[in-house]
Amino acid sequence: MTPKATATTGSATAKYLRRGKVKEVYELSPTELEFRFTNDISVFDKHVPSEIPHKGETLARTAAHWFELCARLKVPHHYLGLTAPTAIRVRRVQIVPKPATLGPSPKNYLVPLEFIVRYFVAGSMWDRVHSGQVSAETLGFPSGHPVAYGEKLPEPHFEMTTKLEPVDRLLTLPEALELAALDRNRLREIEEMILKVDAAMEREIAPRGLLHVDGKKEFGVDSEGRVMVVDTFGTADEDRFWDRGAFERGRQVEFSKEFVRQHYRTTGYYDQLQAARAAGGAEPPIPPLPPLLVDEVSRLYTTVFQRLTGEPFRPADG
Repeated sequence: MTPKATATTGSATAKYLRRGKVKEVYELSPTELEFRFTNDISVFDKHVPSEIPHKGETLARTAAHWFELCARLKVPHHYLGLTAPTAIRVRRVQIVPKPATLGPSPKNYLVPLEFIVRYFVAGSMWDRVHSGQVSAETLGFPSGHPVAYGEKLPEPHFEMTTKLEPVDRLLTLPEALELAALDRNRLREIEEMILKVDAAMEREIAPRGLLHVDGKKEFGVDSEGRVMVVDTFGTADEDRFWDRGAFERGRQVEFSKEFVRQHYRTTGYYDQLQAARAAGGAEPPIPPLPPLLVDEVSRLYTTVFQRLTGEPFRPADG
């Protein structure tokens, strides 16, 4: 659906700016934006031609929940409030592909990186371990250790990927620091913020039977030069969660978008996509989800919302 050039939300007139993978961005003022979360879903940087009922509302309300946690932890963030069941208001920062062009001490900009921290071996990390691209030693295990899927890592494993490129690209430490105009002290500050927030998240969700496996966060630098958490995090889109009870019994039961990724892995689409990307050829279009799976994915998102926040899900649209 094509958004209108302007739209009304509350008492503010919002101007449409752009659309991301699953959310639309509107301008409320020169210093504030509104994120509107759609029911769209994407995997492997591909937009799936299926809508997931209630997904947008679960993302907006989960994002609000975790930003309120940041406020209690006194972790700087850009969140200003929930403006509708599917929308949040945030502070605005400049989007600059190369922040170094802003000068020697850039301020008020989006750090063009995605920061990923992994606590268990899963997802694309397992793919790289299984193919021999990542060794046991890289993950902190002893040399020769046979790494298993679902294994807890000896220590949190940090990675950084590009944020503003069409397909996320894993970066080396020097590449990331140069691209984002960060020094090692500022990077250490970001890592400490991530660990602080994740530890608080884990304490909150553990009694509700979830285990935080991995996740990504994004950061900006505000007008005073402080690092702050931006975009959204801790939802079923950005983070991976497993059922804690099942994990203790030796199984990994997904409570995240990984459930959808696994569908496309089993159909063979993921292998076709990776082969096309490796060859530099045209990427195959991603097929829609089967209708029954759409219903199942919708239930997954509402269930994850309830188990993350401890709140019942009563959709605003009935």
